[in-house]
Amino acid sequence: MRRVASVFLPHLPIERLGQDTTHAPPEAIAPVALPIEDDPGDCSVPRGGHWRPGARWAQGGVAPHRQPLHREMGRRSEAASHPFRAMPVDDGGCSGAMPLQATIAAARPLVLAIQHGQHNVIHAANADALALGLLPGMAVTQAKALVADLAVQPADGDRDRAALHRLALHAVRHWTPIAAVSAPDGLILDMTGVAHLFGGETAFARRLVRFFARLRLTAHVAFADTLGAAHAVARHAAAHVTVVPPGATIDALAPLPVAALRLDQGALTAAQRFGIERIADLLPMPRGPLARRLGRGTIERLDQAIGRIAEPIEGVVPFEAPGAERRLLEPIGTAEAIGQVLTDLVGDLVALLREGGLGARQMTLALVRIDGSEQLMAIGLARASRDPRHLGRLLHLRIETIDPGMGIETARLVAGHVEPLDAEALGSVLGREGHDGDIALLVDQLAGRIGHRALFKASAVESDVPERAVVQVPALAQPTGWPAWKRPARLLPRPEPLANVIALLPDHPPRRFAWRGQMHDVVAGDGPERIHGEWWVRSGEVWAVRDYFRVEDREGRRFWLFRRGDGVEPATGDLSWWMHGAFG
Repeated sequence: MRRVASVFLPHLPIERLGQDTTHAPPEAIAPVALPIEDDPGDCSVPRGGHWRPGARWAQGGVAPHRQPLHREMGRRSEAASHPFRAMPVDDGGCSGAMPLQATIAAARPLVLAIQHGQHNVIHAANADALALGLLPGMAVTQAKALVADLAVQPADGDRDRAALHRLALHAVRHWTPIAAVSAPDGLILDMTGVAHLFGGETAFARRLVRFFARLRLTAHVAFADTLGAAHAVARHAAAHVTVVPPGATIDALAPLPVAALRLDQGALTAAQRFGIERIADLLPMPRGPLARRLGRGTIERLDQAIGRIAEPIEGVVPFEAPGAERRLLEPIGTAEAIGQVLTDLVGDLVALLREGGLGARQMTLALVRIDGSEQLMAIGLARASRDPRHLGRLLHLRIETIDPGMGIETARLVAGHVEPLDAEALGSVLGREGHDGDIALLVDQLAGRIGHRALFKASAVESDVPERAVVQVPALAQPTGWPAWKRPARLLPRPEPLANVIALLPDHPPRRFAWRGQMHDVVAGDGPERIHGEWWVRSGEVWAVRDYFRVEDREGRRFWLFRRGDGVEPATGDLSWWMHGAFG
């Protein structure tokens, strides 16, 4: 079952959202720092980037959140309400964001005006103005006649829409995968199968109210089965949070006024003339006469609200990946023809990347055959690039793996992962002054043949246990420093057991041992180096102890081996010997 949420925000004080977007379209506005979530949930990583032994994030005992299967999800909607309904008196006085005139005017009744025909009417009002009876839709001249010291500021619809767009993007990144702007005064959130991640619909609706309160906005949130029902209940319910139970849509809509159905002015005027005041008056009426009197749009809105007609939600997209497509007049199947198409696709994609100041880190090539089947191919890059020759070379390396079948009729190239890529200074490159060659091109070409997983560097991480102290990092990454104490050049992935070990306990290296079926006589040894287990990683390592030794056999081979246990307390280990690495 679908569940939708509607957020009602008739007017947004744009200055409080921290960005001036007067001359910028909504899609060109960078994300802003919105308030921190009041209930982020269990922390799974260390806060502030600092390492703390025994922290909850390191214990590994908390299972990650499980998202239900898509077929198990229902759908749910919610709505949030008017921001100026309980606005503080000093609203609009955000430091450094509003003009001085607006800051001074915020101390008295304030309204925002828009042009409506030949007159200016009130678009929104603060709490003081609403308390004096100045309501949206009233003529500004009439309002000034009632309140002599009324402050009037022009409403800015473009900035309102830009702010709603930023809030919708914030919702997509934090709450739900589908969120849309309900112009001109709200948001629509598709909460199908998502609300349970936030403690249920009621808990999430209250969380939304607190979130908007930190933005100094008063929100009314409503959950319902349909978009139209959530939109209507959010704007006409008295409570800040309203959750319509599944299947109770008609009961929730019946007492609401006809205007809650988002009808045009002509339909509202006709409904008033015929004495139709509530949605309950529309439900039993025959559809034919109702359509003739109020218009077919009224029937459509009513059916959308009660769920007889589906109403899709066109959600905002945080990022649209640049892509190029070529539809061929005739199917192709030769390597030369495929190579020419790939060259053309790269040229189109590079033009889009250059226009946006971006570089591709990962590309996906999709080839559609005439039988409808599709072949996908992913190409990764070690460093962001929009060099057409380099990108074309990487694609041409994959031509031999392409199966054209009966012929390819459509080819698409999409840069799924991009990064900002600005111009670089070439003075040192042209002069050859201390310039180190860029190996990113070589890495990409090698990875195109053997795969990116085969190219890596070793880097140290913070851990006492040797097998956990080294990780693989990308080929172009900068590895961190190595510990000051000696470590073998070759470390086995897993320690291997030793047999027939002769050693004096508790602090002497072994004198003889057998490893991989070969006996080794030790002529020199150094140690022990004691390493304790990481009890915050595994509970079984609370008392674990390893004593490491560096030994050399008669043939000059040097090994790094250890004994489990300290040789005194049985709880520290079983005194078995293990090979862990070899020195160069």
